[in-house]
Amino acid sequence: MAFSLAPFADVGLNEALLELVIDEHRTQRLARLTKWWAYFRNASRAGWGPGEVHGGGGSKGLAQEAGLPARLTGRASAAVDDRALTRREIVIENDIAWRIQTMVDFMFGKPVRIESTAPDAGRAALIGQVLDAVWEASGGISLLQDMALLGHVHGHVDLLLRADGLAPGRADGASILERAGELRIEVVEPTRGIPILDPNDYREIRAYVIHFERTMNEAEREGVAKRIVRSTIGRRDATPSRRRSEVIEIISATHHQRYEDGALVESRPIRPGVGRVPVVHIQNLGQPFRYEGLGEVEPLVPLQDELNTRLSDRASRVTMQSFKMYLAKGIEGFGSVPVGPGQIWSTDNTEAEVIAFGGDASSPSEQTHIEQVREALDKVSGVPPLASGVVRARIGNLSSATALRVTLMGLIAKTMRKRVTYGRGISEMSRMVLDTLDAAGVFETSPDERGVRLEWPDPVPVDVRDRVFEARAKADLGVPEDRVLAELGEGEGDAGVT
Repeated sequence: MAFSLAPFADVGLNEALLELVIDEHRTQRLARLTKWWAYFRNASRAGWGPGEVHGGGGSKGLAQEAGLPARLTGRASAAVDDRALTRREIVIENDIAWRIQTMVDFMFGKPVRIESTAPDAGRAALIGQVLDAVWEASGGISLLQDMALLGHVHGHVDLLLRADGLAPGRADGASILERAGELRIEVVEPTRGIPILDPNDYREIRAYVIHFERTMNEAEREGVAKRIVRSTIGRRDATPSRRRSEVIEIISATHHQRYEDGALVESRPIRPGVGRVPVVHIQNLGQPFRYEGLGEVEPLVPLQDELNTRLSDRASRVTMQSFKMYLAKGIEGFGSVPVGPGQIWSTDNTEAEVIAFGGDASSPSEQTHIEQVREALDKVSGVPPLASGVVRARIGNLSSATALRVTLMGLIAKTMRKRVTYGRGISEMSRMVLDTLDAAGVFETSPDERGVRLEWPDPVPVDVRDRVFEARAKADLGVPEDRVLAELGEGEGDAGVT
């Protein structure tokens, strides 16, 4: 593959470095990121890999089965342990997914208000409408939820501002909102985004590479030899596949290039430019001196594997002990005799004997261990079952809202901590939007008008009477009526970013 990277010489990007960062991403980070997503989704796999042995229960499995021991999945070699060749009952209880979804709901389950801090009230209102138009055109609350989900799973996520469709030229009146909608804020998942950082400052992005493969609407082209080999395989494997295309995008503060299957298909300067790469990086939880943030899935994986292992062991034990089994001694043909009520067995052997064994038995230590693993998952994630609506004990004698806050203190504290990182990302992207519109001459703003303030909703349900009392107090203090009504959910606004 030949690259024409002369426009990126100012950031030190050459062909050798580009190939190196793509290879590092593919070999060092991609497998880890893919694993975290697989544990979150726990999707059904199409079949077992080559050489894996499975029982008669079918060939499909779940992604989290990869963390189970071979004695359960039957993937061990017969030379090591022939008992492992039989696939036992598998129980997968995905405790990761509902915890991640609950965290996202606490973050962006309700609209977030983006308000301008411009000194002039009229300008602040107009700037707020412009920002709202851009965020809504990009997806609104769905965009924020996707951003939070990818950040929680992978530990970080990037926002890319695309201004390809923004034509320079001043806009007036209502046309400003229409022109602002020409900008697009795009979420870049960590499996595709590769930052090229400043060696002296890990927080500064000098260039940004997007690398991925996409499935095309055409069959894969094959040579004669490949068709002959494919025709000798089974019918299922002989089905031709769709062609996959490799895409590489390179973005700097001044230039943008796009390669498809090694061919340069687009190369243009970035106009209007704002003097920096149009990418905002967001860490889920801050990790000092590292570009990557801390995700929520990684620390839960060992506990999830332990929980699935113990649940599968318990299922096997229950299966073995829930049914009576019989050991017949000295009775010929017992294996072909049915066992049932009123059934008579006869033999001339005076030493014959039928021994019954099995039947369910309690295992307190097993149940205690499973509960302790669940409690460990609660502590590591900070998400108790109560957050998803499961009430397993009395909340207490406090008022409902206060009791909920005490019970969910860990989740609320973690949510407030994330609002710092995600809120900074939303604010930086909003400022970048205003910078871009100003540079294009579409909507001119001064630097002191480009600051924003976020109004986060309360993640815990609040009594309506308390909210009305709080609204009255704010109105008495001089808070604008439209803002008070919007906070109550009675004002104008949409279900997304407002």
